[in-house]
Amino acid sequence: MIMARGLNHYFGQGELRKQTLFDLNLDIKAGEIVIMTGPSGSGKTTLLTLLGGLRSAHEGSLKILGQEICDASKHRLAQLRLQIGYIFQAHNLMSFLTARENVRMSLELHDRYLSQDLNAIATAILKQVGLENRAEYYPESLSGGQKQRVAIARALVSHPKLVLADEPTAALDKQSGRDVVEIMQKLAKEQGCTILLVTHDNRILDIADRIVYMEDGRLVDQPSGDRAAILSPA
Repeated sequence: MIMARGLNHYFGQGELRKQTLFDLNLDIKAGEIVIMTGPSGSGKTTLLTLLGGLRSAHEGSLKILGQEICDASKHRLAQLRLQIGYIFQAHNLMSFLTARENVRMSLELHDRYLSQDLNAIATAILKQVGLENRAEYYPESLSGGQKQRVAIARALVSHPKLVLADEPTAALDKQSGRDVVEIMQKLAKEQGCTILLVTHDNRILDIADRIVYMEDGRLVDQPSGDRAAILSPA
């Protein structure tokens, strides 16, 4: 599903050029739920944007769903993004759309769904995340946990092969955070998709099949020093 070899990435140009990712090697198999954790500023979100085709990596090899995307064209990255579901800390719902319309919007990007009843499909997945009675609500009328569940429904409604989640529980209390990751886990297992989840939340580490650690732009076998205690499950 994901294979990175010798991956390097930089920001800036000339004298201001700064390396942010260093010689990364990473394999994630189909159907895995992998959590990536590590201190702030270690490069986790940068790596996630590369894996999601939101930008192109500079050096090395990066294959997503079997496609090499280092130095890929904008068109090729756009085609890749259609096969990936994204869930962010900020749910990024459209405030002027209802919950169902936010989910439906994701389906409208895929030609294979355009001949189907998009409202029925959107309603069905909202039911799966426990929000069938909130389908006509606008985001301002939903709690933080409910908004994130809509975001999960939107990410998974088109049955992507890969889901990338960046701090999806950061703005939620303990129970709401737990609820949303368990919903994500359940739906992903049912659909057979792969999840890579970036988090600082040690309360949800147990949902992972595997945990990977990043420090200073490098993947490490175990977190070093005091960070090991910080990142260990409670």
